[in-house]
Amino acid sequence: MTAPTPYPIGTPGTPWGPREIAAWRAQQRIQRRYADDVLPAIERLRAGHEVVEYGRLDHDPARYPLFAVRNRDWHAQRPTVLVTGGVHGYETSGVHGALRFAERHVAAYAGRINWLIAPCVSPWAYEMIQRWNLHAVDPNRAFRAGGTAQEALALMALVAPIREQVALHVDLHETTDSDESEFGPARDARDGKPHSPGVIPDGFYLVDDTEAPEPAFQQAVIDAVARVTHIAPADAEGRIIGSPVVSPGVIRYPLRALGLCAGITTARYRTTTEVYPDSPRATPEQCIAAQVTAVCAAIDYLLEPSH
Repeated sequence: MTAPTPYPIGTPGTPWGPREIAAWRAQQRIQRRYADDVLPAIERLRAGHEVVEYGRLDHDPARYPLFAVRNRDWHAQRPTVLVTGGVHGYETSGVHGALRFAERHVAAYAGRINWLIAPCVSPWAYEMIQRWNLHAVDPNRAFRAGGTAQEALALMALVAPIREQVALHVDLHETTDSDESEFGPARDARDGKPHSPGVIPDGFYLVDDTEAPEPAFQQAVIDAVARVTHIAPADAEGRIIGSPVVSPGVIRYPLRALGLCAGITTARYRTTTEVYPDSPRATPEQCIAAQVTAVCAAIDYLLEPSH
């Protein structure tokens, strides 16, 4: 078997230091514009929603303000729903799925829920089509005390006053071919570890919480999304991205222990969506529709009287 080609930055087996991080950062190029794609959509939402600026990325604050959208008629007696997108900035449908839900669908739940939507948690990474932030830190492993990702810390501070009021949190993500071709090898090089190739699942799947699973809730979301796009099958070992499949299209992670965004509240119902935009069986529009469908199905489940 041919040995894998070493990642072009760093020395195999040695974790990166400041020099390697600087070399990695120097390779990043703007590939799309937050100011063109995201900020105008947020501005349009001001007419019917409260838009909250909850921070700015300190390395370029004028370019990267952080915004969330919430309902104006906040009522403590209603269940609160948190929707997050773009924690990994390269995961396009997460950002645009959150925005589309806010633009076209959230009004259907007016008077029944409170909502807080943070559509693009990592705007620098959105522009660079990157998984990490400027400092080569994965924000979705940094939602914890002592974390170093400003994107994660800012969102945690925004959510802190309502952390125990949130009943539902849907965190919108993608699993892409670039996870295997670029981001996985880069992570292992950064950490000084050998890279073990994996298999990218073809289809939509969900990540439940190992510590507080809600299988009926996850299944309801899967059933709804299956009408929009295909659900990822298990691999030959009964796994998706290395984790056992506990039901069709569902795996589990310990959300809080891993510092994942979906673990930042005490919500009973929480899930991480994963769509596969590189599938020959899915279009960009289907990926966005799948994200929106997942959010709506999750809210519908929450609002069922039996739940």
